[in-house]
Amino acid sequence: MVPMLQVDSLEKQFTLHLRGGLSLPVLHGVNLTVHAGECVALSGPSGAGKSTLLRSLYANYRADAGRILIRHEGEMVDIASAPPRTVVQVRAKTLGYVSQFLRVVPRVPALDIVAEAAPDRSQEKAAALLHRLNIPTRLHALPPATFSGGEQQRVNLARGFIGGHPILLLDEPTASLDAANADIVIAMITEAKARGVAIVGIFHDAEVRNRVADRLLHVAPLQDAA
Repeated sequence: MVPMLQVDSLEKQFTLHLRGGLSLPVLHGVNLTVHAGECVALSGPSGAGKSTLLRSLYANYRADAGRILIRHEGEMVDIASAPPRTVVQVRAKTLGYVSQFLRVVPRVPALDIVAEAAPDRSQEKAAALLHRLNIPTRLHALPPATFSGGEQQRVNLARGFIGGHPILLLDEPTASLDAANADIVIAMITEAKARGVAIVGIFHDAEVRNRVADRLLHVAPLQDAA
């Protein structure tokens, strides 16, 4: 099995400047290896640091210690210490991320937002993916700011999946979706795994988690870690 993502002894803490520089440890000694075609679900109580871990894997948060190795163009790149230009390159070609919220430039049509994330900028592929996620054609030319929360989440998912990244990070991908649309996303995750995509995700819905995850990584609050 090919390791696509490897985390070694990861640590992360936040400094609370409004509390006199108080340090708040969140992650300590996290180790994780994810192989091609595997989905690892982060489990643990709210506030344990699951979202912090996912954002650290994407280098939205810089690690305080440890390594985050990403298999990028045949080589393992440590994005915990990589320069910003390398992080941008890894995100463009290798590491995709679907957050809980859609953050885009206002007034840009949904179709353009999704097509922009495709390697070939194909509007045909973007339209097909939006249709699969039950976003009707009449909405494709409208900016997602006018959409419901569930519709925005599906645009976000289309944007995340169309990139074809070999590693994908998913933060509550079905949180705003009804059962029928959640089933579509589960099918998309299953198909991605079959193509060899390595996935790390947070799934608070136990049914979704059980259907897509090959194994769990428990993230415990540091005061409970011992």
